[in-house]
Amino acid sequence: MAAPQRGRDYRRFILLSVLLGTQREAWAGHLLYSVPEETDKGSFVGNIAKDLGLEPGELAERGVRIVSRGRTQLFALNPRSGSLVTADRIDREELCAQSARCLVNFNILMDKMNLYPVEVEILDVNDNAPRFLTEEMTVKITENTAPGVRFPLNEARDPDVGTNSLQSYELSPNHHFSLVVQNGDDGAKYPELVLERVLDREEEAVHHLLLTASDGGHPPRSQTARIQVTVVDVNDHAPVFSLPQYQVTVPENVPVGARLLTVHAVDLDEGVNGEVTYSFRKITQKILQIFRLNSHTGELSTLEGLDYEESSYYEMEVQAQDGPGSMTRAKVIITVLDVNDNAPEVTVTSVSNSIPEDTPPGTVVALFYLQDRDSGKNGEVTCTISENLPFKLERSIDNYYKLMTAKNLDREKCSVYNITLKATDGGTPPLSSETHISMNVADTNDNPPAFPQSSYSVYIPENNPRGASIFSVTAHDPDSRENARVTYSLSEDTLQGASLSSYVSVNSDTGILYALHSFDYEQFRDLQLRVTAHDSGDPPLSSNVSLSIFILDQNDNTPEILYPAPPTDGSTGVELAPRSAEPGYL
Repeated sequence: MAAPQRGRDYRRFILLSVLLGTQREAWAGHLLYSVPEETDKGSFVGNIAKDLGLEPGELAERGVRIVSRGRTQLFALNPRSGSLVTADRIDREELCAQSARCLVNFNILMDKMNLYPVEVEILDVNDNAPRFLTEEMTVKITENTAPGVRFPLNEARDPDVGTNSLQSYELSPNHHFSLVVQNGDDGAKYPELVLERVLDREEEAVHHLLLTASDGGHPPRSQTARIQVTVVDVNDHAPVFSLPQYQVTVPENVPVGARLLTVHAVDLDEGVNGEVTYSFRKITQKILQIFRLNSHTGELSTLEGLDYEESSYYEMEVQAQDGPGSMTRAKVIITVLDVNDNAPEVTVTSVSNSIPEDTPPGTVVALFYLQDRDSGKNGEVTCTISENLPFKLERSIDNYYKLMTAKNLDREKCSVYNITLKATDGGTPPLSSETHISMNVADTNDNPPAFPQSSYSVYIPENNPRGASIFSVTAHDPDSRENARVTYSLSEDTLQGASLSSYVSVNSDTGILYALHSFDYEQFRDLQLRVTAHDSGDPPLSSNVSLSIFILDQNDNTPEILYPAPPTDGSTGVELAPRSAEPGYL
C-alpha cells in the first residue's frame, strides 16, 4: 500500500461540466473525479455540494444522496462538509482487474426526482509485486543441444497497470545461460532461457539459477523464482500440437465436469522421449479453480460452473512436454455465451406513498431503476404497469423510469392504488420480476355537504311544548376527516319583527331542530326557514335546504257572544218585544 503522502500526490480533481437539472432533466455533462486506490476510509474525493452549486447545509434539505446501482457502495457523502469521501478502502485490481482505466459510475439524487451522474477514476498505486505462478521451475535440456536454443520460462504476473506493472526480468550470473525477454501481442513479457555454452551432463547434471521479476513502481517491487536445469540425454524431437490455437464456444450453463475440448500433441521419439504430458501455462490462480487439464489425455474440462456475467472470455496456454523435457506450447481460447439466467431487478429509488387527489396529470410520484445482469437481448428490460390505472411510465436517464400520474384522481372513487411494476427481459423464454407499490390518495375538500332533498315540509300542532324537537335534517359529505365534518346553522331571517332564531334553533352537530316557543295558530300559521350545512375544510364548502313549518290548529278557544252585549252591572239582560209583534219580527 502506498504511503499517505503518495496517496495525496495522486489525488486530483477534474470537473468537466455541470448543468443542474431542469424540469426536463436536461443537462450536458457530469462530474468526474479521481482517487488513488488503497486510500483510507473517509478520504476526500471531491466537493459535491460546491460542484452542484449548493451550500453544505442544503444537502439534507434537498435530500441529496448517492444512488447505488446494485453493487457495494464505494463512496459516501459527508453531510457536514458536502464532500464526497471513500466509504471503505478500494482495491483497483479487485474492481477492474488490469483495465487501462478503472471507472466507477453512480448517480447523485437531489430533490427526490433529479439525477446527476458521477464518474470516479480509481488510480493505480504500486501495491502488488510481480508474482510467479510457481516459485520453482524445472527445465530439462539434452546435453547435445546447440548454443542459442531458447527455452520458455514461466512468466510473472502483476495485477497493477502502467509503470506499476511488470517491467523487467533478471537472471542470476552463470557461465552457461543468458536471458532474453519477448514482448507478446498482448503486451505481456515472456522470459526465455538461452543456452550460451554446450552442456556436459557428466561434468554438471543440474544447474541452479534465480530469475527475478521487477515492476516499475517507486520504489519497485520484485519476486524471485528458482530455476533447476537438468541435463538429460539426447532427445531430438519436441512434441508438436495438432493446432497452433484451440478455440471453443460454450454456453454459460454447461454442466460442471463437461469436456470442452482436447488438445493433442505428437512426439516422434520413442520410449520415454516420446511420452507427452500436458500442463497449463500463462494462467491465473482463478482460472486454475475453474478449469482442469488432464495431463495424460489433454482433455480440458470445467471444475465449477461458468458465469458469463463474471467473465465471457478466457485465454490460456497449454504446453506439451516429452519425457526428457522438450516442450511446445499452444494457445487455448474459451468463449462463454450468455444464457438468460438472470431475471430483471427493480430498485425503487424514491416514492411518494401519499398524493393529493388534486395532483395534476404528469406529476412524478416514484422513481425506480431497472437492471439485468445478462447481456444483449437477455439484458434488454421493458417495464409495464396495468392499463386500467391513472398512471403512466416515462423513461429517464440510464435505466431509470418515472411513474407519473396520467389522469385526474378522485379519492371518493378510489382512495388506494396498488400498482404492480413488471420488468421483463428480452430472452427466450423471457424472465420477469414484479415490484408492488401502494399509493394512497389524500383527500382535498372538493365536495360540499349535500342534503337528500332540496326542501322539507314540517307539520306541528299549535301549543307545542317549548324546547321540543320538531324535525331533523342530515347532509352527507363524501370527503374524509375534517373535510367531511358537517355543522348546521339557520339563516338570519325575521318573523313579525323578531329573529327566526328566537322561534327555532338547530343543533350545529346533529341537525335536530327545536321549538323555542309554543306556537299559536291564531298568531301565525307557518314559518319559512333556510338551513345551511358547512364542512370543516379549508376553505369550507356549504349547501342550503329550505324548510317550511306549518302550524296546525287545535280547539283551544270557546265561542264568544258579541251581541247583545251583556250588562255591565251584573244584572240579567232583558229584551222587550212589543205586544203587536208579528211572526218574523227581529
